[in-house]
Amino acid sequence: MLRQQLRAVSSLLSTMTLIGLCVGMTSTLLSLRATIEGFSTITTGIIMSAYFIGFLFGTTRAPKDIRRVGFIRAFGGLAALASAAVLIQSMWIDPVVWFLTRFVSGFAISAMFVIAESWLNTMADNKNRGAMLSVYLVLIYAGLIVGQLILGFADPATFVPFVIIALLINLSLIPILATISSEPNGSSPRKVPIRFLLTQAPLGIAAAFTIQACYAMFYGIGPVYATYIGLSVPQVTIFMASFIFGGLVLQTPIGLLSDRIDRRLVLAGVTAVGTLTALVLSQLSGDTPLLIFIFMALLGGCLLPVYSLAMAHTNDYLSTDQMLGATGSIIKVGGVGAIIGAPSVAALMQFGAVDFFFILMAALTAAICCYAVYRTTRRAKAVDQGHTSFTTLAPATTSAEIMTTMVETDAEEDAPDDEPHVPLDDIPEIELPDFKQK
Repeated sequence: MLRQQLRAVSSLLSTMTLIGLCVGMTSTLLSLRATIEGFSTITTGIIMSAYFIGFLFGTTRAPKDIRRVGFIRAFGGLAALASAAVLIQSMWIDPVVWFLTRFVSGFAISAMFVIAESWLNTMADNKNRGAMLSVYLVLIYAGLIVGQLILGFADPATFVPFVIIALLINLSLIPILATISSEPNGSSPRKVPIRFLLTQAPLGIAAAFTIQACYAMFYGIGPVYATYIGLSVPQVTIFMASFIFGGLVLQTPIGLLSDRIDRRLVLAGVTAVGTLTALVLSQLSGDTPLLIFIFMALLGGCLLPVYSLAMAHTNDYLSTDQMLGATGSIIKVGGVGAIIGAPSVAALMQFGAVDFFFILMAALTAAICCYAVYRTTRRAKAVDQGHTSFTTLAPATTSAEIMTTMVETDAEEDAPDDEPHVPLDDIPEIELPDFKQK
């Protein structure tokens, strides 16, 4: 069944692999180029956070435009925006311009991820959701690694790497334009307010928020930290690629493991090991690059699966018609964490606390670990749900179910119109909140 599902979305997965390549390459490139241009650490952190601000806005505004013009046209327009933003960055080296273009990039990429992750979630059940999301993320991580390696051969002080990124963004459209994919169908989506998710799966929301802050810290300020401890530009790219490679190797085993035992225990285990690894890295200097790369791979293997575990855990306690809206809400929560993460650690480094980069990351992962253990004492493990129904459609056809749900999440926190429906058998020992109609 999993193999058939993956074949049905193969074009989507190919497209998102190339998008992941471009996202990772852009982040490292801008961080290195900002250092070359003499930008302060806090300025770099603010520039990098603009991506996540745009990402957050994209989850609320972009779906409305997607619903109006259709999936395939919107995807092409978003790719054009992202490509143009990268080219502008190569021509105009200015912190304000880079902040604005990073915002545009985040806005465009977020809409693509909302579509992709909603699509994949509705095609999986509790028995294979972890594996399905793991394959998706493994492909993205593979793209991220290749992007880092390409950057190692392109001088960040020139315009060449910017042109390569713009070219790859445009090429990413070919798979989804040229083939037929499958789209979720046959269910009535419902609004899923963030406060409802906090009641149903607080661990998933807390973990998504915290781990996205860690990701933003690493991708935004990690290259600056690596340069500070004495790594060369080629070594910085390996430093970044090692983190992603660890996630690539361990993502699927951890995802499969989480489908067999309580996801909360898996979440606690990987964050505990990640905390210890971050503490070790805080004590290493640039004189031992090989040792740094080994521990970076272990850190990535522990931390990169956390987001998919958080999303899978949240969806375990939702019905099928709630998963679409829940994806947008989870991305919003993670976006807020990412916006806070990079500038916060950049401010610490700007004022001399450079050595606390990995210590702060260890503190955040330890918080996830402790909360995951606590939640196992408060609630039973989720039971299995039935498989989601879907049909094969051309991607040019707008998915009214997906787009309606994403648009409605805009106003869900202000005026929920109906009480979210969750089968009572699927949420033991939990009393549903009372959502009154207006």
